[in-house]
Amino acid sequence: MTPREHIEKIRREKFSIGADKPNPLSEDLHHSVRNLSAELYAKDVHFLMELIQNAEDNEYPPGVQPSLEFVITSQDITATGASATLLIFNNEKGFFEKNIESICSVGKSTKKGKRQQGYIGEKGIGFKSVFLITSQPFIFSNGYQIGFNEDPLPDYDIPGYIVPEWVKEKPTLSDIKHIYGADKILPTTTIVLPLKSEKVARVKQQLSNIHPEVLLFLSKIRQLSVREHTEDPGCNTLRAISITTETNYEERKSINAESSTLHLSAKENSDGEKEECVYYMWRQKFPVNLENQVVRRNEIEEWVITLAFPYGDRIKRGMRSPGVYAYLPTEMVTNFPFIIQADFVLASSRETILLDDKWNKGILTCVPNAFVEAFRSLLAACLWRNPRTQT
Repeated sequence: MTPREHIEKIRREKFSIGADKPNPLSEDLHHSVRNLSAELYAKDVHFLMELIQNAEDNEYPPGVQPSLEFVITSQDITATGASATLLIFNNEKGFFEKNIESICSVGKSTKKGKRQQGYIGEKGIGFKSVFLITSQPFIFSNGYQIGFNEDPLPDYDIPGYIVPEWVKEKPTLSDIKHIYGADKILPTTTIVLPLKSEKVARVKQQLSNIHPEVLLFLSKIRQLSVREHTEDPGCNTLRAISITTETNYEERKSINAESSTLHLSAKENSDGEKEECVYYMWRQKFPVNLENQVVRRNEIEEWVITLAFPYGDRIKRGMRSPGVYAYLPTEMVTNFPFIIQADFVLASSRETILLDDKWNKGILTCVPNAFVEAFRSLLAACLWRNPRTQT
């Protein structure tokens, strides 16, 4: 099937659009999507973390440095009347049939059961969070050009959160290329989000304050940028930034751990000065105790705990206290001068870890041991580099 034929098949067979007999489950399915999108995300900014998480879980062609770009523009390229539109560009392999069918479902993630392979998404509802800031998202990827709409479908009286519609007019690939840069090659996947008027200021604020440490524990995404597209650069209302990371590993096999130094750099605006900081990363494995096993992590046999210690000053942009990460930052602050990262089970809002969850309790009991080993290693490294400190 061509991409367009595939979309028509989904509309006809799954949602009974244009079919002789309606699907009795369609309305229940749509109500589920609406409730999940509205209730599971306590803050409207979580769409940003979900999009970064999705990009981290994507597959990339060999030799490509995975990157994610956020571009906001005041041009109404979608003809929806939006005063601002957010475009997300990702140089992944792109959407295939299984990905399209997943995004047109609830809880049907292509990542489930793949924690061991490095996938960090699991709920199958990540993309739906964009409906908190837009009513009509669009996806362009691998020949697919589809849109969704939170308004009810005409003659069907059901919301279109997961009902794909082929984009016939706006936006066009030409419109998208103009925003991205006519002299640049367009990445494989582009998500276009015409923003709800009441969300524009909030989205700009969050993009302006995104902190470089968001990339600390991602294994694929090494470049992330945020910028604004305007005809007059002097009218920009967004703090542009380009973030990159580079890691050097030093494995310590004797205690099933490895240490590394991660160089994090951020440059605001095209003519701004580059800020850099270095993190000492300690990554240690611990066997999962039988009493801490849970169904949602039943394929995991080892906890991997990473502690990140900053060398010198941290990058000030979007400054926040070190806290707890589950690959991406949570809202939890520890007041420790280092960051704790592990595969914690999170609340659906992604704001906190579930402190009463036995899986998380098991991880937390291992953190003190990881800290002691990390401290010893860091101290030994300092003594090796500067023997005078031994006195």
